[in-house]
This record gives sequence, structure tokens and C-alpha cells, in this order.
Amino acid sequence: MRHRVQGRKLGLPSDQRMALLKGLVKQMVRYGYVVTTETRAKEVRPILEKLVTLAREDSLHHRRMSEKWLATETPRRAVRKPQNFNQLSPNHKAKVTEKIKARKPVATNNATSDYVHHLFTSIAPKFIDRPGGYTRMFKLGFRRGDAAPIVRLEFALDE
Repeated sequence: MRHRVQGRKLGLPSDQRMALLKGLVKQMVRYGYVVTTETRAKEVRPILEKLVTLAREDSLHHRRMSEKWLATETPRRAVRKPQNFNQLSPNHKAKVTEKIKARKPVATNNATSDYVHHLFTSIAPKFIDRPGGYTRMFKLGFRRGDAAPIVRLEFALDE
């Protein structure tokens, strides 16, 4: 029984599910909309509502709390091991492994601070007088492969 268990699993392990949701949240903050399946949009919606509520009051604490969802991981460069790595002596293998681990990460295009700054300066001020309901969904139809309902989730800006 799933009594009092919140959230949908989306058919993914928890780490992949969190990565998917974080990616959708970042896309919403960056572009203002996201086109995805209805169940994914329903999972992202409460996260976005909480983020906008946090961002309405600009403080260091709220900025740091919002970084939880807007943090961008800096990926490490893919490093190939030498061709005859398995034939090396254990000491030499350790040295090569240490060199691989010591490489500096590659910078990504968008830093965490860019997303946080955009949320707090561009998006949240538009919702200062609004008590809630910062997002809306439009049904677009069904996906061709599996007939999953597709929606467009966007910020509800009444301009």
C-alpha cells in the first residue's frame, strides 16, 4: 500500500528522477516554459511554485535554498586511459589514475549563480502581488510513440 507516499516515480531510480526534475526546473527558469509529459509537469509544478515563493523575498538564505534545485554540476572531462593500462605495474597504474583524477573540471555554459540571479531578478518580481498559482499548463495533444499526453508548462504572466 502507498498510503501517505507523495510523488510519482516516473519509472526512474531516485537519482535519475531528481536529475530529470532539476533539468526541467532549470529549463523553466531559463526559457520560461517547458514542453513535456503531463505527469512530469505535474511533478515539476510544486517545485517551481516553492521556488518562486522563495524568490519573492530576496535574501541570502532564500538564494542558497533555491540553489538546491538550480545547482549545475560541473562535469569532468572524459579521460581515456593509456592503451596498455591493464599491462602496467600496480605502481604505474596508481600514478596514471592520480593524474586522471587531478584534471580540472570543464566549465559549463551556465553557472548556478546565473539561474539563481535570473529567478530572483527577472521572474519573481512579476509575481509580487500574486498569492500563488505561478504556473499554468496547456494540453498540446499526445506523443506519437506511446500516446503520452504532452503539455506546455509555463509561467502565468498576465501581461
